Amino acid sequence: MSARTDTGRVRAVNEDAVLARNPVFVVADGMGGHARGDLASSSAVQVLHERIPEGAQVTPNDVLDAVSAANDAVRALSTADASGVAVAGTTLSGVVVVNGSGTGTRYWMIINIGDSRVYGWDGARLTQLSVDHSAVQELLDAGAISADEAGGHPERNVITRALGAADDIDVDVWMLPVDGEQTFLICSDGLSKELRDDEIAAILREHPHDHRLADVLTEAAIAAGGRDNITAVVVSSWPTWPEDDRDTVERPVRQQYLEDTRPRV
Repeated sequence: MSARTDTGRVRAVNEDAVLARNPVFVVADGMGGHARGDLASSSAVQVLHERIPEGAQVTPNDVLDAVSAANDAVRALSTADASGVAVAGTTLSGVVVVNGSGTGTRYWMIINIGDSRVYGWDGARLTQLSVDHSAVQELLDAGAISADEAGGHPERNVITRALGAADDIDVDVWMLPVDGEQTFLICSDGLSKELRDDEIAAILREHPHDHRLADVLTEAAIAAGGRDNITAVVVSSWPTWPEDDRDTVERPVRQQYLEDTRPRV
């Protein structure tokens, strides 16, 4: 596992926060231009740190409860004055190792709110597993713009879902069985907007099993411009994990969280 967060070349404050230790690996990116973006991201991460201790055995519902508590903490940072309400907000994306209810089987629980990303890496291909909650992603889904146009679109920094934006948080969830060697990259948009997916894949390919991968990726994003805060976490599992039931994914009690998740196309 490797993790790195950096202010970048332009910003004066790092509004990214990271938690990277078993069983939680997440990145939070405070909403730029909003009140207390740095406090929002750090508060969200702190709640997960407290609610899911290092080495804890947790279920999907434990994770959802922790995310809900993090949302409450970020909501509490919002302020009101004569000009209206200043809403604090942050993205939250990552993976958590969870136990299937009553089965003992372990899963990677991928969670996403906002436009930070979770990628999967199989040694040859990089696949974006999360779906961006952004204005640009909605335009892409509607076929209104092309992927080439997305990078320079004037609304490329507008996100449509964030922790702290509403009392009830709608979190995307995917469940993947822990199965042999698996690698995930979790990053803020400061990385994904500076480096194309093929450039990220090239770095992962050139540095297999490098404990400094997060540093290498971050330095590459800084060299490409570093116009935003940059955070990267690379986490892997190995074939020594117990064999899993590959045909069945255990559903947590709150099935609607999985049923409402947008599928990858």
